[in-house]
Amino acid sequence: MLAAAREFHELPQELKAEYYTREKKRKVKYGSNFDLYRSKYANWRDTLFCDMGPEPLDPQQLPFVCRDVTMEYSRQVQVLGGFLFELLSEALGLKPDHLEGIDCAKGHSILIHYYPACPEPHLAVGTSRHSDPGFLTVLLQDHIGGLQVLRQNEWIDVPPIPGALVVNIGDMLQLISNDQFKSVEHQVMANHRGPRVSVACFFTLDHYPSSIMYGPIKELLSEDNPPVYRETLLQDFNAHYYKKGLGGSSALKHFMIQP
Repeated sequence: MLAAAREFHELPQELKAEYYTREKKRKVKYGSNFDLYRSKYANWRDTLFCDMGPEPLDPQQLPFVCRDVTMEYSRQVQVLGGFLFELLSEALGLKPDHLEGIDCAKGHSILIHYYPACPEPHLAVGTSRHSDPGFLTVLLQDHIGGLQVLRQNEWIDVPPIPGALVVNIGDMLQLISNDQFKSVEHQVMANHRGPRVSVACFFTLDHYPSSIMYGPIKELLSEDNPPVYRETLLQDFNAHYYKKGLGGSSALKHFMIQP
């Protein structure tokens, strides 16, 4: 998957231009800085965005150089996601199929990131500080490094481990777990080494309107554990997240119930 990702991003620019668009509803698109003009900083990164489900993606929409590998990676990461959601359901004291039953694993997108070597990394950022908006993110990163997570107000490096995947809790999983799970704030540093390649799989229904109202799971609430967040449609949460852009305060604050 990493080799195929690199092969796409190192195609001549005129071949990649066929996939370039800032049109949100396109299922496959190539670009940079989805939040340009909204965030404070531009990020040192290009991305091939692939919307893989729940409506199956026509493989012909993918670039030939990464088509077969991306389709197979999508199939396998979907299986992994289902397994992770079972474990997370049990960790909350719920039945194993609870999170899958409310469509947490129904849709996913694959984002193929490419961070070129940066001549002045102290003047740039690979990806601005943020947490992910969906339920869960499964990340495959190469050997270059640069990913950091925020812990107790200190940035901690997440060194790449060959063959390992990094799993991030997303904002929506924090919301429905009523803060039992916490979405992780993270960033990627620009690097004079490179290029850095990573592949992020986001479990969310970003482009598919859902009628489900997502709020703290009722079975987790009690008099001692009242709801922290109000209910919201997934598309309303995502609209607020993307309007806000990366950086700044968490999108979750907008949905908190004020005491």
